[in-house]
Amino acid sequence: YRSLNTNFMSMSRAEKLASSIANILSNKLVDLAIHLNELTVVLESQDLLDVAKILRDHPDLAFDTLIDLCGVDYSTYTNADFAGKARGGRRFAVVYHLLSIKHNHRLRVRSFLNDDELPMIDSVIGIWPSANWFEREAFDLYGIVFVNHPDLRRILTDYGFIGNPFRKDFPLSGHVEMRYDPDQKRVIYQPITIEPREITPYIIREEHYGD
Repeated sequence: YRSLNTNFMSMSRAEKLASSIANILSNKLVDLAIHLNELTVVLESQDLLDVAKILRDHPDLAFDTLIDLCGVDYSTYTNADFAGKARGGRRFAVVYHLLSIKHNHRLRVRSFLNDDELPMIDSVIGIWPSANWFEREAFDLYGIVFVNHPDLRRILTDYGFIGNPFRKDFPLSGHVEMRYDPDQKRVIYQPITIEPREITPYIIREEHYGD
């Protein structure tokens, strides 16, 4: 017992948290890793709600606060070692950043979505109400659908916006542009008038610069 206790005391906070989560979640975990003293766990999307309730309600974890939520598009990511088998070639993921005020612990939760054409995952508003606008942002920018969200609509782009601007295949110039039309006295959409171009930096220095 003394040896085990000594080993536990020598562990970092992230390692202690990882050990607790591994014991509590067991087979619900797909992957668990510590990098730069930060703990990240990977879950299957269908297990998200069950695990989220455990993370919030278990007294040894008590992750009562969702700090942030974001979507990720890995379509052009070529690092084969990233997330290993957990990713499985899937394009989209949702990442949750959690805080336990009671224990002063932080946790990153990543869940890859199974359908690249229509990425979907359960809303966690019922567990962490602060997810509301974060989920709307991920829906707007990545096209990720949060099932059972009570008001899932765009939050940053206009209601008539076409596409999802944070997807890797979204053109830099967009699909349309808008301007104010003085005749119609309203903002209208029109085809893009900016021609794609490559900007080459041109530096001019005075003669004997730096001598």
